[in-house]
Amino acid sequence: MLGRRIFLDRAVKLMMSTTTLVAGGASAAKPEVAGAAESLAPEFVDYDPRGSVGRLERLGELDLESKMNFHAGFLRFLAKEIRPVIEERFNEILDDHGLDGSKNIPAEKTLALVKDDPVISMRQRGWLSNQQVMYNALQSEFAENEEVYLKELDSASRVGPGRLELNPTLKIPEFARHEIHIQPGGYVGSPFAGYINYFSVNNFYDALIGANYQDQLQMGIVKKLPLPKTGKVLRVLDLGCGTGRVTFALKQRFPAAENWGVDVAAPMLRFAHMRGVDLGVDVNFRQALASKTGFPSGFFDVVTANILFHETSEKEAKAVMRETKRLLRPGGVFYPTDLPNGKQLPKRTAFANFSQWIDHKINNERWRVEWEKMDFAKSLKRVGFEVDETVEAGGFIYGKILATKPV
Repeated sequence: MLGRRIFLDRAVKLMMSTTTLVAGGASAAKPEVAGAAESLAPEFVDYDPRGSVGRLERLGELDLESKMNFHAGFLRFLAKEIRPVIEERFNEILDDHGLDGSKNIPAEKTLALVKDDPVISMRQRGWLSNQQVMYNALQSEFAENEEVYLKELDSASRVGPGRLELNPTLKIPEFARHEIHIQPGGYVGSPFAGYINYFSVNNFYDALIGANYQDQLQMGIVKKLPLPKTGKVLRVLDLGCGTGRVTFALKQRFPAAENWGVDVAAPMLRFAHMRGVDLGVDVNFRQALASKTGFPSGFFDVVTANILFHETSEKEAKAVMRETKRLLRPGGVFYPTDLPNGKQLPKRTAFANFSQWIDHKINNERWRVEWEKMDFAKSLKRVGFEVDETVEAGGFIYGKILATKPV
């Protein structure tokens, strides 16, 4: 298994040796994918030894797939069966100290009381170990088969449909360099970050929301996207696109539109483009900051940002809002979906605050606490957006979305 330093070194070499890539044709589309292009790219080396199930390309070995099923099941057990027990135990401890767990008590005030409790510690240790073992198993698969996976990525980058534009000179900001969700190397430090993120997030969805192997959740979110009043959608942009799930869902809904995904992480974009080639979907990807995309003003009819804002500082989030305002044409729609924020937050209990702190510290959700304190709607209005907080995005994690239109 390759060490983290080797991953980082090879990631840098890959990025520095890759210039802007403009792709041509595509491999055969999966039959269920709308807006797919004709197969014109026999150069694409598709590594799928166990084939695909619809949009999902299966992992290379049944043993690894079985391990992922175990990790999803164990996470579901922790969330559905153990969490209620932990919450009850947490409130008992608070009650013993004369505190009411139903109140909005800051985590800083309860941590000292519960940190040494073996029941609560067991749950946190179980969750953390589950994450670490899952990542190690995935990382081993891609490291041990490095040659074939890099060949798959490299061959896809030379073909289409769609364009892959990488920027080897882009300075990666500090907020994007940390190991988000404790993923080894984060999103920028491993050439296989896209693979690891895609399959690990599948486990998260399966455990906590429901199976998402066909991108059902993203399809549902995009389906509820409100159209501009003119009804015309010629160009669409997905900010912080990651592995491209929402980007592809946007192409499914708007097959005739020019579709772009932007992300700071080259490994995520390489995987997203490879997946687009595999599906035969004409989607373009550009490596850039969401706050400095390089597109002309008024270029897009629709801009989306799915679970982007809670992963950035408040300063960067406001810069992204200003950039989005610049990018949208008059009457265009901004459709950000994210963790509940501000008045969308449910009632804050002591245990909710404790759980938020655990996610912030142990799961490396660096900006989550800052995000939840931020008044997102007010910030959007200050930039010049009209804000509608009534549109449901779907999926419990997203709460109600802010569908916005520039004035």
